[in-house]
Amino acid sequence: MPFKYVTPTPKSLILVGVDSIISTHPLSDLLVNSLTSTPCVNVRKNAKVKVVTGMLVQYLETFTDSVVVRDDTKPIGVIGGREIIQGVYKNPSSDFFEMNMVENITDRRLNVVNSDTSLKELISLWKAVGRAFAIINVGNDDYSVVSARKLLEIGINSNSDFHISEIPKKKIVKFDKDATFGDVMKLMLENKTRKIMAEGTNQFINDRIIIEMIENFDFLLGKNNFLEIPVDIVTLEEAKIISDDLSLSEISKIMYDMSQPLLVYDERVISPWDICMILEKN
Repeated sequence: MPFKYVTPTPKSLILVGVDSIISTHPLSDLLVNSLTSTPCVNVRKNAKVKVVTGMLVQYLETFTDSVVVRDDTKPIGVIGGREIIQGVYKNPSSDFFEMNMVENITDRRLNVVNSDTSLKELISLWKAVGRAFAIINVGNDDYSVVSARKLLEIGINSNSDFHISEIPKKKIVKFDKDATFGDVMKLMLENKTRKIMAEGTNQFINDRIIIEMIENFDFLLGKNNFLEIPVDIVTLEEAKIISDDLSLSEISKIMYDMSQPLLVYDERVISPWDICMILEKN
């Protein structure tokens, strides 16, 4: 599909030609003013898992999708909600948080990109590890985060005739009102997703809500039945219901302004990752 892209620059707006393949452009062209604007949240590899879990409660999705793990000199991996959910599902006790070091649950597949990395290359790296997260060096051993949320800026600046109705329908993973934390965590792990919709509603639970509840339970100290607790004790997030067939730019802007970006449109649940897939293909 022909794709126009308006590249923001300090001086003007440059229109990339109608036949331009947006996914082949380097990140420095597509995110001129913001590529290195999101600092990493870092944790030492010898910290307790309890420490990084508390950091994820504070930052997950509202600021960054993952925490970068460092040794004394460099980044060595990444931890997100998935690692905490996996660990608690296997060992739902305070031991997981108190007896484990961060390096024991670190995903070593940390994607490091540069300003010349193309959008297509970035998304290919994300697909390979199943995590929409990368870092880019900004000098002096400092790094900035590139996430699916940041790519919404590219969608906002696009002038495409792509509309939300063109997003393919896919299976919506749901949980029922009687589900336990164990049920929901199992669904997340089996379906490789961070968000699960509540049956018959536009509400959803995500990894941040579960991790926040774990923190509220003092990291499961003295609570060995966490997986059996009903999820109806938590307040769910709400996906925004869209009724109009909005453009790519419009839906990207709506999600960019949401603290927990998720849309519902005509039996579709749309996340920032779906926007990334559109940008990659166009």
